[in-house]
Amino acid sequence: MLKAGIMGSTGYTGHELIGLLKRHPAVEIVFAASASSAGSDLIQAYPGGPAQALVAPDEVDLSSADVAFLCVPHGSAAPWAKRAIEAGARVIDLSADFRLSDPQVFKSWYGVEHAAPELLDNAVYGLTEWAREDLPEAQLVANPGCYPTSVLLPLLPLVQAGALSGTVVVDSKSGVTGAGRRPRPHTQFAELSENLVPYALGRAHRHVPEMEQALAWASPTPPGLIFSPHLLPVARGILSTIYAPLAEGWDEALLRQVLTGAYADEVFVELLPPGDAATLAHVVRSNRCVMGVVVSEGTAIITSAIDNLLKGAAGQAVQNMNAVFGLDETLGVV
Repeated sequence: MLKAGIMGSTGYTGHELIGLLKRHPAVEIVFAASASSAGSDLIQAYPGGPAQALVAPDEVDLSSADVAFLCVPHGSAAPWAKRAIEAGARVIDLSADFRLSDPQVFKSWYGVEHAAPELLDNAVYGLTEWAREDLPEAQLVANPGCYPTSVLLPLLPLVQAGALSGTVVVDSKSGVTGAGRRPRPHTQFAELSENLVPYALGRAHRHVPEMEQALAWASPTPPGLIFSPHLLPVARGILSTIYAPLAEGWDEALLRQVLTGAYADEVFVELLPPGDAATLAHVVRSNRCVMGVVVSEGTAIITSAIDNLLKGAAGQAVQNMNAVFGLDETLGVV
């Protein structure tokens, strides 16, 4: 049995992750840490379960874990990653601390110095379907952001194939759990109910450099990117509608051929039949990414849906753990 530890267990992602790991047939949870709720049980914070005793972060024995999941705020994960690796554990970081390969880019977007830049070169960006060759035996996996997962899965094969030209416009809408559990005025029921709230417009969202970095890995001449996120009055799920100008000679049939070729054997990625668009109902409470594509006036209109807490966070983290340790990727997530 793999022994797993979780840092940051009472946020939405930590709670979701513990639920998955408790159902995983090859995992035993050896500690679940929470700075705010140490000494209590997770079921007190989430009455629907699962039950899990919570300990203080300074009480955990990192050497007792084969894998440590870091569900802590951006900027605070890197010191824990360093300690866990030194203790002999593999690390799957669900924060942004190791997603960007340049520590100066990280500082410019997150406002703090990177606490362990020496680990960046060995961090694997864990978009599982595109990182599979690098995941086995990886010491440190940077779990992708939720918005980038919904955007990169459809775009990467098309960018790699040279199908796109010009600037891609991404209009993404997320359930409110994507904003985290800490109360904020714009996430309160009275503000969000029966409302739709755009935010971080105009190259302001921290996921922009993450997406641009991955697109640059796929092509030396990646398309430009405009990203416009919104909060939906639902608990969970992301729907990204992507408007991508096509390169000369490309049409819907060729796009579908590329996407089918990229994902035909993938359990968690599905291209819908012609004419169908992805919706939240396709994916909520699953680890799937579902996408649809149509072409209008030389522009691909791609719809891509994921559950932000699963394929966008905890589910992909477990999928990555399975790949790191040579297990069936579907264990614990289907």
